[in-house]
Amino acid sequence: MTSRTTTPAASTRSILPSPAQPAPANGPTDTDECDLFQRVVERAGRRWSGAILFAAVAGARRFVEYRRAVRGISDRILTQRLRELEQQGLMVREVVPTMPVQILYTPTPAGADLIKALGPLAQWGAKHRDVLEIPE
Repeated sequence: MTSRTTTPAASTRSILPSPAQPAPANGPTDTDECDLFQRVVERAGRRWSGAILFAAVAGARRFVEYRRAVRGISDRILTQRLRELEQQGLMVREVVPTMPVQILYTPTPAGADLIKALGPLAQWGAKHRDVLEIPE
């Protein structure tokens, strides 16, 4: 059995290669990092999920607020995605015992962190609208 030791530089290195030190020609060496990255992209990239989380961080709480903020989403899909995001630990569902009952959805700290982490991706999209085929 071999033990794997890490140096301080190895334990604090960035997941992404820096421009000064590009990734090796044969690609990343740590498949765990690739798997982790893929899981994050799939979770955030599921249709409508990112937009719902963004609306939550922007202040949406009630179902109608999400429907208004996320253009083009149906009630059925919004309900489904809110439930999925809750199950994934990215949103919290709160039932307020009023008349009529109110159901509020708020982002968890993990959900808010995910949207914060995706900020640079949104900035990239704004800069490269032509690549995304979005009219200005």
